[in-house]
Amino acid sequence: MPLVKCLSFDITIYDSLEELNESDRSLMMQSIGARENAYAPYSRFNVGAAVLLENGKVVIGNNQENASYPSGLCAERVAVFYAGAQFPGVKIKTIAITAASKNYEVATPAAPCGNCRQAILEYEFKQKESIKLLLMGEVGKIIQCNSVADILPLGFNRTFLK
Repeated sequence: MPLVKCLSFDITIYDSLEELNESDRSLMMQSIGARENAYAPYSRFNVGAAVLLENGKVVIGNNQENASYPSGLCAERVAVFYAGAQFPGVKIKTIAITAASKNYEVATPAAPCGNCRQAILEYEFKQKESIKLLLMGEVGKIIQCNSVADILPLGFNRTFLK
């Protein structure tokens, strides 16, 4: 008989920014500011990310589109890669992500795409510590995940490359 396992995780759902603690609210506000400067002329879907490092520094990023779609880069990877380049060895504590569209109101929290999940998972594995995610649309609820591994179960990491 095959072994059956169930994967599950907990999320926290906040109704508004006011429910977040001061640090998380400030981080999300910086993410919203980053979102406003996204370069998204094709999708018209702006995403901002703000990364809080263990040294207290905050690094922001936003999506950068290109007419050759695969050449663009998501906000999360812009911010995480910049943090890794500018602050090597400094752990990432939290990433706030928010999205808005020029075509409609985004009322559902925006989760990272698969490529971004994999990139953030690499940093979790590297730092041997979870990275908290705060996810928000343009308005509405905010979802908190305690680890990117929760939203990328069975993720690929360096242990497969022996």
